[in-house]
Amino acid sequence: MAVNRVTPVGDTQDPHATPGSWFGSLRVIRWVREHWLLPILLLAAAVRFYDLTAAAVWGDEGSSLLLAQYSLGEIWHHAAFDVHPPLYFMLLHGWIELFGDGILAIRSLSALAGIAAVGLGIWLVDRLATRRAAMLAGLLLALLPTAVRYSQEVRMYSLLGLLLIAATLALVYWIRRPQRHRYLVFYALLMGAAFYTHYFAVLAALCHWIYLGVIRVQRGYRFRHIQRPAWWLANLAIVVLYLPWLPNLLDLTQHMEQLKVGGDVGWEPPVTLSSLPSMIWSWLIQDDGENLPVAVFAALPLALLALAAVAVIRDRSVSRGSVLLALYTGLPLVLVFAVSFITPVFIERYLTAYALGLPLLAALAIDRLYSRVRVLALAVLMSLVGVEWVGVSNNATVDSNDQLDRVVNYVNLHFQAGDQIITSDMLWYLSYVYYDRTGAHVRLFTPPAADGHSTRPNDYGFGTLVTADVYLDSLAELAGSPRVWLIGTFGDSGEFPSLPKTWQSSGEVHAGGVQARLFVSKAAAE
Repeated sequence: MAVNRVTPVGDTQDPHATPGSWFGSLRVIRWVREHWLLPILLLAAAVRFYDLTAAAVWGDEGSSLLLAQYSLGEIWHHAAFDVHPPLYFMLLHGWIELFGDGILAIRSLSALAGIAAVGLGIWLVDRLATRRAAMLAGLLLALLPTAVRYSQEVRMYSLLGLLLIAATLALVYWIRRPQRHRYLVFYALLMGAAFYTHYFAVLAALCHWIYLGVIRVQRGYRFRHIQRPAWWLANLAIVVLYLPWLPNLLDLTQHMEQLKVGGDVGWEPPVTLSSLPSMIWSWLIQDDGENLPVAVFAALPLALLALAAVAVIRDRSVSRGSVLLALYTGLPLVLVFAVSFITPVFIERYLTAYALGLPLLAALAIDRLYSRVRVLALAVLMSLVGVEWVGVSNNATVDSNDQLDRVVNYVNLHFQAGDQIITSDMLWYLSYVYYDRTGAHVRLFTPPAADGHSTRPNDYGFGTLVTADVYLDSLAELAGSPRVWLIGTFGDSGEFPSLPKTWQSSGEVHAGGVQARLFVSKAAAE
């Protein structure tokens, strides 16, 4: 009788040597194939938590931390005068209550949201296509440089991406089972939260509506979901959820000029035709690419456009999920680009939530190419991974010794009771106060303009976060102070003109593009 047994490769050798390691490798490969989600999530976590604390808190992050110090009611009030809704700041407030305000703790909120977004992106593609496409999507999304970058900042962009991908997933589930109204409940809650996180969430809602319109009029099987009362009621619920904030939004739109004066909007340079491909390069390598040869500069965006076309054209599913991802990725990009010719708002971080659709769409295309031209599919995959790795490496290029916190720590170390600390710019002020350990009343220098009008921020934008006693209009007010620290760039802009003649420089330190200079009155020096 024949005995069924597996004969190891190299049976003549020691069974505990090469064959053992070979079968061990096979077990690892089999485990990864069966548990592929965990390695991808670990990769997403690794690139997001790597050097998470290396870069110093910058101005926008500092504004998040200042706003999060207020009570929930005060956050609601102050956010009404800011350019962003209040939900993220409220969550950050609770997060700090639980885990403290250390830089690792405060940035972990965004990092964890970014990792969760990778998991939901995989889930979304798994619902729309094959398991292989989901694995590819996970790999490309885990390494997406713009997503990695904004998963490492104390801002709302990572949270927005998580909410919008989750809402899109809920929409897909509802389309498949429209009788399950709980999916629309999840959709309404998630989109409502997204609207309270960032105003650009409206672009996702627009994409969802257009997608339902497309699958309603497509040839063959037509989905009538856009006509269902449940869909309209869900969107009405979103409006109702947003009604408490609507007066604040309307007031904000009426005071855009005040925001421009304060520098919170309108600071972005005008867009050009090259701005659109530059955004794609920024998403993928964290560089605008405008120093590249023209052929190379145009090649990547065109290649991605071709991949999107492959994903859409070769989509044989009745629900046309690739159209949903194409709209989610491309429509906000094009709309914001077009609007920016009127009001420049074409800013990478504002669009990062929509950049999450790019690797998902590319994964669909690669999966469909693989069924016919495997070599081409693998070449495209490796090329994209290589490009993304360049961006991830650029993100990780941070010199921790050349950061603002080095300047502040120097002042903390050499501070003496009675010293005055003056910053030259609101963004320096917002980040400086996070690291300040002196207990001093850090102030912001706001000298009158040449025509005499005040340069103090108004009550909109960052100006709502500080009280009037923070502002200092003239250095002459400090002429009697024995020691004064001036924090700024000290460039040709003349941030600190007309230093009192009674001051003499006593020391300085510079890092992170900013300097701290100590001035001592001559009388005190003598």
